[in-house]
Amino acid sequence: MLDIAEELNRWVGQGRDFAVATVVAVGGSAPRQPGAALAVDSEGTAIGSVSGGCVEGAVYELCRQALQDGRRTVVERFGYSDEDAFAVGLTCGGVIDILVTPVRADSPWRDVFAAALAAAAGGEAAAVARVTDGPAELMGRALLVRTDGAYEGGLGGHPELDRAVADEARAMLDAGRTATLEIGADGRLCGRPLTLLVESSVPAPRMIVFGAIDFASALVRVGKFLNYHVTVCDARPVFATKTRFPEADEIVVDWPHRYLESTEVDSRTVLCVLTHDAKFDVPLLELALKLPVAYVGAMGSRRTHEDRNKRLREVGVTELELARLRSPIGLDLGARTPEETALSIAAEIVADRRGGSGVSLAGAHTPIHHDGPDAPVGRIGSVA
Repeated sequence: MLDIAEELNRWVGQGRDFAVATVVAVGGSAPRQPGAALAVDSEGTAIGSVSGGCVEGAVYELCRQALQDGRRTVVERFGYSDEDAFAVGLTCGGVIDILVTPVRADSPWRDVFAAALAAAAGGEAAAVARVTDGPAELMGRALLVRTDGAYEGGLGGHPELDRAVADEARAMLDAGRTATLEIGADGRLCGRPLTLLVESSVPAPRMIVFGAIDFASALVRVGKFLNYHVTVCDARPVFATKTRFPEADEIVVDWPHRYLESTEVDSRTVLCVLTHDAKFDVPLLELALKLPVAYVGAMGSRRTHEDRNKRLREVGVTELELARLRSPIGLDLGARTPEETALSIAAEIVADRRGGSGVSLAGAHTPIHHDGPDAPVGRIGSVA
């Protein structure tokens, strides 16, 4: 649901009633992961997606029905039908469970949903936990959890249940994870565990592009497409301008290593070094290779790469640190233009983030979708 928070937050502000369908569990080759959502308002307007098209029509009708029922929250399963491949289902062979929740003016969980959507739309880190399997009276209930451990709303059971869920959800929020959670409910509430979907909304990961060149302009556009918060840094004010990089979130005029020393990075940050100039690259990479970031790249020919490695060794960079460096940066796409090169770099970043091999799927016998959360720390790289 939080993946379409900006649009849903506008709907809440306009006082619209809507129903939201959220993927809560997947199996096999499902196209979307838990947290993906489709919402439908009382006028029939739809936003979002839960399957990439396979079951959107059926889920749309479930949302319309939920709006009519008002308080009815349901979980529906969709999967491939061997008897009729054209029946409603996932022809890719996967299975998805969809939680459909009406959010009307009289819904007891509307205020919690509104607060969660406002937080996510505003770039605030927050998590929302919703019951997906349990007693009927708990279905649709939600708990909003902040980074400081404070929480709003409730699951309608014993207060200890809310506290236990809030603790688990906060841990998932700290890791930026969206996943299902099983927790033992208090015996006075029900005699079996509850299953909840915990959706985490965290600020966009950072992409810092060093070097205000034409290749950087293309990479900024691709970075924004991939939902990164993109910063361009260059020591030359004539090149580092908003006019040349209108899509960038930030333009910084400073020596790259000095800026990297002063700015905040984390395990999701990607660093793309496109300067291929030793006076910029060496001090920058000497620092970057010691940071727990997700990815670092350094543009240059193979000859430039060898010279760069020699210079890095001379300033004390270890072989273990050099092994983290992706060089040349990007996947082998035969890229020549700035746009093709940006695609090559972005493809490697995605493969590194998701654990992909980077080989062609045709005949490779590798998974199309890779399970599990993003790796906290990735490798580092450079392009010819």
